[in-house]
Amino acid sequence: MKSPLKIINQITLVFILSLWSITVFGQRNYISHQIDGQNLEINTNDGQIIVRPFDKQIVETQFYPKGVETLPLSEAVIMAPNKLMVKAKDEGAFVSFSVEGGMTVKVNKKPLQISYYHNGEKLLEESRGYFDADTLKGFKFKIQEGEALYGAGERALPLDRRGHRLPLYNKAAYGNEEFAPQMNYGMPLMISSKNYALLYDNAPIGFIDVGKTKKDELSFETIGGRSSYVVVAGNDFKDLMNEFTNLTGKQPLPPLWMFGNFASRFGYHSQEEVETTVAEFREKEVPLDAIILDLYWFGKEIKGTMGNLDWYREAFPQPEQMMQKLKEENVNTILITEPFIVTSSSKWEEAVEKEVLGTDQFGKPYVYEFFFGETGLVDVFKPEAQDWFWNIYKGLIEQGVSGWWGDLGEPEVHPSELQHVNGSADEVHNVYGHQWAKIIHDGYRKDFPEVRPFVLMRSGYVGSQRYGLVPWSGDVSRSFGGLVPQSQIAMTMGMSGIPYMHSDLGGFVNWGRTKEEVTELYVRWLQYGVFQPVYRPHAQEMIPSEVIHYTGETFDIVKSYIEYRYKMLPYNYTLAFENSTTGMPLLRPLFVEESNNASLQNLSDTYMWGDAYLVAPITEKGGRERKLYLPKGHNWYHLWTNEKYEGGNWVTVDAPLKGLPVFVKGGSIIPLATKNLQSTNEYTSEELTFQIWKDAEVKEHKRVMFADDGKSRSSIDNQQYQLLSVTTKLSKKGMEVTLSQTGDYKGAPSMRKITLEIHNMSGIPSGVGIGKKNKPSDKCDMGYDKKNNILYVSLEWNGEEKTVYIMDPKKK
Repeated sequence: MKSPLKIINQITLVFILSLWSITVFGQRNYISHQIDGQNLEINTNDGQIIVRPFDKQIVETQFYPKGVETLPLSEAVIMAPNKLMVKAKDEGAFVSFSVEGGMTVKVNKKPLQISYYHNGEKLLEESRGYFDADTLKGFKFKIQEGEALYGAGERALPLDRRGHRLPLYNKAAYGNEEFAPQMNYGMPLMISSKNYALLYDNAPIGFIDVGKTKKDELSFETIGGRSSYVVVAGNDFKDLMNEFTNLTGKQPLPPLWMFGNFASRFGYHSQEEVETTVAEFREKEVPLDAIILDLYWFGKEIKGTMGNLDWYREAFPQPEQMMQKLKEENVNTILITEPFIVTSSSKWEEAVEKEVLGTDQFGKPYVYEFFFGETGLVDVFKPEAQDWFWNIYKGLIEQGVSGWWGDLGEPEVHPSELQHVNGSADEVHNVYGHQWAKIIHDGYRKDFPEVRPFVLMRSGYVGSQRYGLVPWSGDVSRSFGGLVPQSQIAMTMGMSGIPYMHSDLGGFVNWGRTKEEVTELYVRWLQYGVFQPVYRPHAQEMIPSEVIHYTGETFDIVKSYIEYRYKMLPYNYTLAFENSTTGMPLLRPLFVEESNNASLQNLSDTYMWGDAYLVAPITEKGGRERKLYLPKGHNWYHLWTNEKYEGGNWVTVDAPLKGLPVFVKGGSIIPLATKNLQSTNEYTSEELTFQIWKDAEVKEHKRVMFADDGKSRSSIDNQQYQLLSVTTKLSKKGMEVTLSQTGDYKGAPSMRKITLEIHNMSGIPSGVGIGKKNKPSDKCDMGYDKKNNILYVSLEWNGEEKTVYIMDPKKK
């Protein structure tokens, strides 16, 4: 069995020599050009280039070698070109092709090179464009001075990928720590600090060389496939995210319960263990929304049972009743599945008979060895296999399963000789997880159209977000080294359109450590977990991942952070709505706050959670202080102490074990749940707290909060939701807080109890008026925390626009 990686490495030297010969002996020459509809066609001595605009800020460039009339379909792009006004002008040495109100493409005739401009500035320029070096094919571009390049998918590397040659071959990095240049989820995609995205729209295996072989050159290299790339321009970071996800698809709004706490380990061996675990969460009043069952749900042993895809009834005698009981406890059941059908599984004969497996060159099931046994692989590209696989999922959903964990979906072992219905393993390897997620997504849409799927998978492709895929960073080491790259990984994937990348909180691979040795790490990782997309502790079972199995300070700290995660539910859910409608990631780099600061281009150990929180994880054993940067243009307030810090400075702050360094941007308005919650099902927007971080330098600020029923798949499309707006305005006499509301949905509260929690109040206000300025403060439901300078104002609100006037304290 040939290793795909060995094959790639063997052809690298051949590729370099072939490229040298092409550079010396061959050059692409411009012959002529013409406009066809709204596309620019460039005729060359060795083929044809087509420049095709999708909209004003998105342009695709395709190369058709001589003899090639069609390109393979894109796996990443779903956008259809808009109707646009274009014009081409021959300027002598070059051809200028412009989209009215948008990008300009310049085609230099000799040498033939294409460059891209937006708002009068050059974004990108080819160095030699398309190349064919026999073993590897692709495109080459110039890297500009001072340009940072992000992306290439999930990698444990610096945020800026310059100086690295990266395999485009999804592969698990078991037990990885701070350095892992190849992981489960690669992407042929670069995001530039110059506010453009460059997508090499091609799935087969290969490399991205980001200035490693040649310092100022970016090279996309694959074994074949689609000779096309897309340039996406943004006016700023937020605009770029919106444009890119218009091109590749927006992430559907997840179910509200996804933002709660998960119980997960490798693994729960029985129905009794599952029910006992949930009962203990409830007894100890630790919030919980889901429990994940690893592979013991379908078999007693790790090996020899994969592919059963049905309950192991000896250990789980009444799964339907179990899941119903969990539902009554507001806990959702998630099952692991894998695409491998081992020959000793109960589904093997059926899979062979129905011809749903990848084959050898003779059309027979391709059988090979891997860790879990002798196996075949479901051909997820084959329509008959898609139907077969989905019907298994459908039956389990009807039993009561709420979500899915798709594991080993790179696929973990994928021999080059294996054939799929649409190509060889190496040609489709990188889109296998993408297609698997699509099967589940499309199945829900057909058979459960109003259910929001939960699809946890560790591998995918550009655009997998549109299928609701929620990835995690694989089997990371249970060590501080494993924690270090997690914010960078989530940040990179968020910039690449994949907003819910997260990690096994606490770390997965134990490497023989004791519980005492990893307890501090456990606390630090689970603190970080509150301010990232999915709160899912998971680990090998010799040391528990669930906080209910800890005591004392560890239990108290982690429980309090989980409770804060639930308190943040309206804020986090609003971030999810923003992502589903604009593509803006939940976890964001600091340079979003200070875009002209080049020193932030490669900073990933501090980040923004939404637009209000700045988070600085503690990633060193024994770390009790943290140096971090606070972006200029704002004051920043320590979340736990209320201490004020001026932006534009590096600061060193205390970080006791109970205190993760978290700051709030001055002027922020943060919607929070007023009630203490044990599950997201207990949450409604009927009682809300708006935490207002008053800052004298922020004269006006507005927060829009999203609310719906938390479960209906079509709530955004059918406009079944409300947007609650809170606006603050400072005046010479005090502060005005205005509440307003638009939209509606079934079950929306007719009346809400609102608490305004206003920080940085210097004293008891001289007056508080609701609806009119002269209402005295002693007639209003309010309170003042003198120690922390916090004012609380409570009111009943029916959704009509209402202003609360808060007069400054009387001067002594």
